[in-house]
Amino acid sequence: MKRPLPRTLRAQLTAGLVTLLALACLAVGITTALALRGFLMGRLDEQLSASGGRFAASLEHEAQPDSDNRPDTRGQAESTLGARLLNGVVTQAAVVEDANDRPLQLTPGDRNALARVPVDGSGHSIHLSALGAYRVAAVHGDDQDTLITGLPLHPVEETVHRLEAVEAVLFGAALVVTGIAGALWVRVSLRPLQRVTARAAEVAGLPLASGEIAMPGPLPDTDPRTEVGQVGTALNHMLRHVEDALTRRQASEERLRHFAADASHELRTPVANIRGHAELALRHHGPVPGEVRHALERINGESQRMTRLVDDLLLLARLDAGRPLEHQPVDLTLLILNATDDARAAGPDHRWFLELPEEPVTVTGDAHRLQQAIGNLLANARTHTPPGTEVTVTVTTDTTGVCVSVRDNGPGIPGELQPEVFGRFVRADQARSRSTGSTGLGLAIVHAVITAHGGSATVTSRPGRTTFRLTLPG
Repeated sequence: MKRPLPRTLRAQLTAGLVTLLALACLAVGITTALALRGFLMGRLDEQLSASGGRFAASLEHEAQPDSDNRPDTRGQAESTLGARLLNGVVTQAAVVEDANDRPLQLTPGDRNALARVPVDGSGHSIHLSALGAYRVAAVHGDDQDTLITGLPLHPVEETVHRLEAVEAVLFGAALVVTGIAGALWVRVSLRPLQRVTARAAEVAGLPLASGEIAMPGPLPDTDPRTEVGQVGTALNHMLRHVEDALTRRQASEERLRHFAADASHELRTPVANIRGHAELALRHHGPVPGEVRHALERINGESQRMTRLVDDLLLLARLDAGRPLEHQPVDLTLLILNATDDARAAGPDHRWFLELPEEPVTVTGDAHRLQQAIGNLLANARTHTPPGTEVTVTVTTDTTGVCVSVRDNGPGIPGELQPEVFGRFVRADQARSRSTGSTGLGLAIVHAVITAHGGSATVTSRPGRTTFRLTLPG
């Protein structure tokens, strides 16, 4: 399984520092080991040259030794190898032990290895089954023979391996200490960047979509001479621009909200007057021309529609302004029963179903506004689905609160419309037909009312199943 690479900058810098140091230690270790091995091999070759093949030459008299022709082991190091070859065949081979020579039993492979040694007086490494690794040098003898002298490589290998072990321990300790110290150093060095990250995360967590936003202050100690300081300076400039843009947006929203509230409030009286005069004219018992009666009926119908629009705009403006709602116990079960009865009376061609708990469900809130929100959902289901559609209202409770869902098996909401279905003046009918009497504010009021109660409103829709869910605190 592939190991995951470090993701944070601190981990990457620490890992990079330790990796570079490990590579440097490896290079130093290999170089010193090779240098020491070369030095020791050179010393070994010097010893072989200094021996001059004396021990190997003395072996030819070993068959009849006496006081004058015994093998010459004087001055020879322990485990020195001597061998005499005549016509490429090993005739004698011995090794020095305790200042005496010991005949050596050679295998055919050992004899071949000795026979292949170049007769140049230089050191060569061979391996003998009876002795192990040896450094040998071959020279020509006085009797047309070849004399080979060798010294064991074991001391060289042991010294090199001991150096490698010492370096491994020292370098390992150095890597551990460097890793800990480097991690601390990198952590201290990256503190300004951590402050930048924390400030960016703080800004990212702010609800910038709407409302008045309190932006955090600028980052301190932004040294432009460092890369982190330059990032901090750029972030401070960006925060100032964002704060200025949010302030302007909030001011524009406040002006628009005040305008909508003032306009709605001012329009209520003239619209009511127009509606009253139209209704009064329609009650006239005298003869009224048909065209005039039709015009009066249109005036009355449009004034009623304008009254609903003005009331909805005024309600949204008050909710946007944070006007407090009533906080009284509300029998949500009774409220839903009444709203469903009203919807059944307004849409007898739909099929209405209820799924309610056995016990009454009570929430805290504004009964009138909650009744309006649920009524708007039921009116939306009735208005935008064909006759015969089944509409089911369900209430469920759990430890988190109460959930009211309105589900229908109508044609569904277009996918591109779902993200903004709770927006204002959003209609599936892009031609904005007045035939249904919809103002495009019903679902916006639902969302605003439920949000003001501390809940949420969501929708999921596909052909044959559309569900609006309202969640309220318990």
